[in-house]
Amino acid sequence: MTVAGVQTSGATRPDDDYGENLEVASILVIDDEPGMRNFLTKVLTPRCKRVEQARSAREASDLLDQAHFDLIILDNIMPETAGLDWLDEQRRVGLFADAILITAYADLDTAIRALRAGVADFVLKPFRANQILNAVARALDRKYLRRENYLLKHELSEGGISARGRLLGQSPAVQDVRDMLAKVAPQRTTVLFTGASGTGKEVAARTLHGLSDRAEAPFVAVNCAAISPDKISEELFGVLQDGQPLKEGLFLHADGGTLFLDEVAQLPVQAQATLLRVLEDQRIRPAGAEREIPLNLRFLFATNADLDAAVAEGRFRADLYHRINVFRIEMPLLRDRTEDIVELAAYFMSEFSRALGLPALELNEEVFLKLSRYDWPGNVRELRNLIERSVILGAFPAEFSGEGRITGPEAIETLELVEQRHILNVLDACGGNRAEAARRLGVSRKTIDRKCASWGV
Repeated sequence: MTVAGVQTSGATRPDDDYGENLEVASILVIDDEPGMRNFLTKVLTPRCKRVEQARSAREASDLLDQAHFDLIILDNIMPETAGLDWLDEQRRVGLFADAILITAYADLDTAIRALRAGVADFVLKPFRANQILNAVARALDRKYLRRENYLLKHELSEGGISARGRLLGQSPAVQDVRDMLAKVAPQRTTVLFTGASGTGKEVAARTLHGLSDRAEAPFVAVNCAAISPDKISEELFGVLQDGQPLKEGLFLHADGGTLFLDEVAQLPVQAQATLLRVLEDQRIRPAGAEREIPLNLRFLFATNADLDAAVAEGRFRADLYHRINVFRIEMPLLRDRTEDIVELAAYFMSEFSRALGLPALELNEEVFLKLSRYDWPGNVRELRNLIERSVILGAFPAEFSGEGRITGPEAIETLELVEQRHILNVLDACGGNRAEAARRLGVSRKTIDRKCASWGV
């Protein structure tokens, strides 16, 4: 079922397969002939996320002011203006969508003009449904391949691939974070992740994205501190040059998905003002463009800076701070969740052993005890780097080595390990009931609490 050319939930998808990109695409059909518009809409609507139609160039321009489309199917011969003339004009004011030209005339001059206007494909009239569907599928495949390549290069340039891990740990602090992520994920609410460097703010943001209804759409992470102030506008919002789209910004590449702005406190003041407008209007204006492009984005932010102090000192806009600080999640320090070190270290060891093709090191109880005693000023990132370096070198640093010793001060550590293992085993047998564990061990409940606190349990 369709209403005004827009797919509704009652529509059923056909069994033919033109690729998954077609299913998430938004398409604008522009043709002055009602029969052609209705035919294209009938063919595309069951297979696409959204299809809208325009009877004229003027109506199409109005629709472009209201929504962003992945692809435009455009008739060349129309009463008001030729399709290619309209497309040229739209490119100059800021149209980044790909286009397919449908025409009964495919002379050389038309082909040259179409290429200059950025037309992705021709479909000659008369045509069948499978011909237009194949052309649309090809155009979308190229579009999304360009986007994937661009975002992959962006992530590689920022070292962001390493942040694709899972939010590991079963400590109460991490469980609290998971509970908050589960509550806010279904909403479109802006989320601000705070906490020291290395605590996993981007990992938590990716987890939230994966829990949301945007999980299949792009997650684009931007380190605001890594982009020079004079380039940040074109990197984020895109740029037109000589009347043609030169670069689609990261905001446009993230359309339909989630945009994660890390180190947001490092944004230049001018970019802060622009970002505030984007948050309010969900529209961007690329450099050199006259038209604002509507977007559908979820915004997540992160910082390890004190934003309250930055606002008081005039380095961060107060109105932007209040706009992004709708839902705040504080990421815990690793030293406050030492019970998670076992799981984290084992995961990183497996990850690097497999990725580097090197043997894994033994993670015995003595190693875990020494890891849990360390303060971890660099948090989870420091632990991850330690494991990677140790796998490469084939041994842990001396201060974390787990080689057994039977004399000297290390003998005391061995007794500590025996005590810790026994008490934790009894606790497990009691289902975590500390009072019952204390009764079985013949010690006070206070002793059990003190021991657990010293082990971070």
